[in-house]
Amino acid sequence: MVRAMKLKIKKNDQVMVIAGDDKGKIGRVLDVDPKKMRILVEGVNIHTKHQRPTQQNQKGGRIEMEFPIHYSNVMLIDSEKNRTRISIKREEKGGRVKVTRIAKTNGKEI
Repeated sequence: MVRAMKLKIKKNDQVMVIAGDDKGKIGRVLDVDPKKMRILVEGVNIHTKHQRPTQQNQKGGRIEMEFPIHYSNVMLIDSEKNRTRISIKREEKGGRVKVTRIAKTNGKEI
C-alpha cells in the first residue's frame, strides 16, 4: 500500500513551474493529489483531448485541458513574486496548535 505524503503546496496557491515544457509559467493550483504526488495547475501542461459526442456535448471534438504535473516540478511563489521554499511555524494558543507556512525568501506568511 502506498502512503500519501503530506505536501506543502495547497489548493489555490500561486506556483511557478521550474522544469519541463512550461518552465517559467505561473499559475494557480486547481487540485492536489498527494497519493500520486501530482498537482493540477491552471494554464500549465495543456493537452488536446479528443471527446466523443455525448448527451451533454452533442458535437464532441477536440478539447484543450490541463493535465497534472509532478509536485517536484513546481515551487511556491511568495508575496514578491519570487519562487521560494517553505518552512513550517507552529504556535500554541489556548491549548491549540496553529500551523503557518513561512516563505524562506522573505520570512513572511503565505
